[in-house]
Amino acid sequence: MMGHLMITRIGEVGKRLVIASAVCALPLLSSCDVKENKTEMIDNIFLKAEYGTPHETFPFDKVKLDDYLPAVKEAIRLHDEEIDAIVKNPEAPTFENTIVALERSGAFLNRIQYVFYNLLEAETCAKMDSLSEEISPLETEHSNNVTLNAALFERVKAVYQQKDSLGLTAEQQMLLTKTYESFEKNGATLSEEGKEKFRELSKRLSLLTLKYGQNVLNATNAYKLTITDSADLAGLPPAIVEAAAKKAKDNNVTGWIFDLTYPSYAPFMKYAENRALRKQLYMAYNTKATEGDLDNRQVVKDIVNARLELANLMGYEDYAARVLRYRMAENKENVYKLLNDLLEAYKPTAKAEIAEVQAYAKAHGADFEIMPWDWSFYSEKLRDEKYSINDELLRPYFELEHVKKGVFGLATKLYGLTFKKNESIPVYHKEVEAFDVYDKDGSFLAVLYTDFHPRDGKRGGAWMTEYLCQHVDEKGVDVRPHISIVMNFTRPTDSLPSLLTFDELTTFIHEFGHSIHGMVSKCHYESLAGTNVYRDFVELPSQMMENWAFEKEYLDGFAVHYKTGEPIPAELIERIRKAANFNIGYATLRQLSFGLLDMGWHTIQKPFDGDVKAFENEAWSAAQTLPQVEGTLMSTQFNHIFSGGYSAGYYSYKWAEVLDADAFSVFQEHGIFDQETAGRFRHEVLEKGGSEHPMTLYKRFRGQEPTILPLLKRHGVR
Repeated sequence: MMGHLMITRIGEVGKRLVIASAVCALPLLSSCDVKENKTEMIDNIFLKAEYGTPHETFPFDKVKLDDYLPAVKEAIRLHDEEIDAIVKNPEAPTFENTIVALERSGAFLNRIQYVFYNLLEAETCAKMDSLSEEISPLETEHSNNVTLNAALFERVKAVYQQKDSLGLTAEQQMLLTKTYESFEKNGATLSEEGKEKFRELSKRLSLLTLKYGQNVLNATNAYKLTITDSADLAGLPPAIVEAAAKKAKDNNVTGWIFDLTYPSYAPFMKYAENRALRKQLYMAYNTKATEGDLDNRQVVKDIVNARLELANLMGYEDYAARVLRYRMAENKENVYKLLNDLLEAYKPTAKAEIAEVQAYAKAHGADFEIMPWDWSFYSEKLRDEKYSINDELLRPYFELEHVKKGVFGLATKLYGLTFKKNESIPVYHKEVEAFDVYDKDGSFLAVLYTDFHPRDGKRGGAWMTEYLCQHVDEKGVDVRPHISIVMNFTRPTDSLPSLLTFDELTTFIHEFGHSIHGMVSKCHYESLAGTNVYRDFVELPSQMMENWAFEKEYLDGFAVHYKTGEPIPAELIERIRKAANFNIGYATLRQLSFGLLDMGWHTIQKPFDGDVKAFENEAWSAAQTLPQVEGTLMSTQFNHIFSGGYSAGYYSYKWAEVLDADAFSVFQEHGIFDQETAGRFRHEVLEKGGSEHPMTLYKRFRGQEPTILPLLKRHGVR
C-alpha cells in the first residue's frame, strides 16, 4: 500500500511542522490563479483572530499568494516572543511553565504551515514552488533557533531531570520525554561549533528535499503518450479508452492521451496488447527525474550525504541509527531481521508465482523472457483465467458515490460516527468536499475534507493530513480536528461516473483509517494527538481497515452495480477473497525491495559519490525477482524516503502489516463488527494517539505482543 500519512519533519519543539500533502477567490479558483497583490498586513487572512467560518475552518477563498511570506515572518516573530517569555520567566522551571508553555507556543505559525504545505502537495504551481524555496529556509532557521536555544534547553532539562518525582500522568510523561528528546536529536547538546554545523545541514536538507519532490512532480507532469491509431488501443477497456480520449480533448489534441498518473498508467500496463507501447510507458514511468534540469541523481547523493553528516555530528554511525532510536524497531538490526525473515518466508512463493506467469505467457504465444512491462499484462490475464475476476469486472460495483457511503458507513458500524456534507465550509478546489463528522452521541467530532482525482497541481499517490490537530486548549476546550484525505482516483468521463478499481477501494479505506485515527483522538497535547505516533505504528489503523474490503458482510452494504442497482454477487465476492493472495509473494518482495533500498541509502557510513543505479541494484538485489532494466531508477522518484518523511522508515509498512493482521484476528474471532472489540480498539489505540508507548497501547488492546503468524496465515504462506 503506497498511500500514507504525510508528515515529513519535526521543526519547532513539541509540534509537527507539516510538509505534507497540503487559494482561492470567488468564483472558486486555485490559489495559483489568484493575481499577486501587495496586500497590507492588516488584510492578511492569516492574521485574523477568527475566520467566521463553520468550525473556524480555514477560508481558502480568502487567501492570496502574497499572504504567505509576510504571515510566516510575523508568526516567527510572535513565536520568538513566546520563547523569550518562557526563557525569562523568573520562576523555577516546571512542567506547566516550561513544557506545556512550549507545547502551546507557535500556534500561529502552525496554522500557516498546515495550509501552505498541504496545498503545496495538493494544489501547487510554479509560484507556490518558488515561495516554498523562500519560506522553508526561514522556518528551518527558526526551528533551529528554538531547539538550539541553550537557555531554553536548560529549563527543559531541569524539568526532565525531575520526571520521576513530578507525579505526572502517562501523557504528561510522554510529552516531557518527547520534548527533551526533540531538543536532544536536534542538536541541543552539541558544542557551539556543532550547533552552527547543524543549522547549516538542516537548512541544506530542507531545500534539497523540496527540490527532490518538485522534480518528481514536474517530471510526472511533463510526459504524455499520445496515440493516434486506434489499433494501438487493442485490449484496453472502453472506460479507459474514453478517459484517454477526454484527456486528449482537454489538451486540445487529436487521439488519446495516457500519462504517468496511476489511473492512466496502471490500466495501460494491465490491458494494452501493444508490447512496444507498454515498454515505452514503463520506461517513461521508471526513468522519472533522471534527465535534464529535473535529474534527481545528484540530489539523491546530496541528501544521503547531508543526512549522514548530520547523523555523524550527533554521534551516530549512520542516519538510520539516528532515526530508529525513536521508533518501535529501535535499531537497524531489528529492521533487517523483519525484512529478512519476511524475505525468507515469501521468496519461494514469489519464485513459484513468477514461474507460473512465465509459463502462462509462453503458452499464450510469448516466446520471450517476461520483462517488467509484461508482468501486469500477463498477471492480469492469468488472474482472470484462474478466478474469473479483473478490474473491469469489478469497477461497475465500486462507483465512487456508493463507495463513499460504504467507507463512511464502516466508521458508523464500528464506532458510531456519522458524516454530513457541509457546503458552507470553504474548500481549496471545486472538486473538494467537506463533511461535518459526528460521534455516536451526536456531538461534533471533526471536519473531513475529501479530494479524489488527479490534476496537474497535485502530486501522485494518496495521503491523509490535517489542517487542525485535536488538542485541549489553555481554557480547557477540546479543540476538534480538521482532517483531509487526498487521492488520485479514476475520473468520471462524459458517459461514466468515477468507477474505482478494487485497489482504489482499498486505498480509500486505508487513508480513511488514518483519518479516523485523527478524528477520534482524545489527547490533551497536539504533538501527541491523533496520528502523532511512532512512524512504525502509524500505519496500523490504516492497514487494518483494509481487511474489511474482503468481507462479504461489509461489501454487501454498498457494492451495487452503478446502472442496475443490483448488489455485488456473493460468488464474485468469494472470487475476490480467493484472488486476494494472487501473486502475494511477488507483491511482498516488491515492498521488501523498497524497504531494503531505503535502509541501504540510510545505513551508508561513508559519503557516497558513486553510481546511483549501481548502488540501487546492490541494495535491493536480494528482493528482486524480475530483470532489472538498464536506465530505470527508483531512487530518483522515491518520494516516500527522500521528501516524504519515511527515510529509514519504509519498513514500517511491513512492520504495521504484522500488527494489523494480528489485530484483525481479534475481530475475526469475535465478529468483524463486534462492538466490544471495536470499542476497545478505539479506546486503547485510536483515541490515545502518541500519549503512551505504542507497544503499551497495543498490548492493552491485544493482551499480548504481536506475532508474524497471523500475517503468514492470511497470505497462505503458512
